[in-house]
Amino acid sequence: MSIMSYNGGDVIAMMGKNCVAIACDRRFGIQAQTVSTDFDKIFEMGPKLFVGLPGLATDTQTVAQRLKFRLNLYTLRENRAMKPKTFMSVVSNLLYEKRFGPYFIEPVVAGLDPKTNEPFICSLDLIGCPMVTDDFVVSGTASEQMYGMCESLWQPDLGPDDLFETISQALMNAVDRDAVSGWGAKGYVIEADKVTIKTLKARMD
Repeated sequence: MSIMSYNGGDVIAMMGKNCVAIACDRRFGIQAQTVSTDFDKIFEMGPKLFVGLPGLATDTQTVAQRLKFRLNLYTLRENRAMKPKTFMSVVSNLLYEKRFGPYFIEPVVAGLDPKTNEPFICSLDLIGCPMVTDDFVVSGTASEQMYGMCESLWQPDLGPDDLFETISQALMNAVDRDAVSGWGAKGYVIEADKVTIKTLKARMD
């Protein structure tokens, strides 16, 4: 078994019209054994900026703390909120520094520009190579299943409610086909004036 799938878990992000959504499953396991069902993999890095960190659970927590530290330093030095694209570079830099003994996570960044509210999503691999798209990004043990669902369900210029429904259906149906992820989900819809957080009920088997 790959170290990337040791604890299981998935993160997915989608772009809508003037909004973005990011969602994750809530399982924390050790291989096939489920340990808890309230392990969130998405972290708030700013009012309109979120990062999902699927992969090895210890590295999820370590990298979340290090990213928050670097983001706080930036905010103090620059006296302004960080753009999602800049944050992507910070994540990439942190991961590439450790490329010879990497953090076993594949981050997903989603957010809106602090000034223009332009939506932004991207994913990175474990040594920090970024992939910026204008539709959807997936990461985790059920990524192949999520790609299939996203290709079927996603449409351009979805509104916040439709976007949430689409990302929820894509994630929930994908993790049902994966033994090491699922057990509930959590979704975030980021708009210019608010962030909506919803916890989803899912199959618990």
